[in-house]
Amino acid sequence: MLFRSEEAVDAWCEQRGVARGEVLALPRLWELSQLWYHNRLSPEYHGRTAAQVQEIFRQLGLTSSFWQTQGDLSAPQK
Repeated sequence: MLFRSEEAVDAWCEQRGVARGEVLALPRLWELSQLWYHNRLSPEYHGRTAAQVQEIFRQLGLTSSFWQTQGDLSAPQK
């Protein structure tokens, strides 16, 4: 979801009674999308392991608990 400001995120969460998650600025979101989708249409693409997902997050400095994957780090993710 896109918001104009951090305050707008807080207001939206408060109005709906939901916990606030992570917030990314558009440039960071663009970086994430490039790393995430760059090879998705390749015939060789067969998903990523949780370890590969963690590496993408690490490259972008997304290291808080929100970005930690669970489970088998070697199993392919969808």
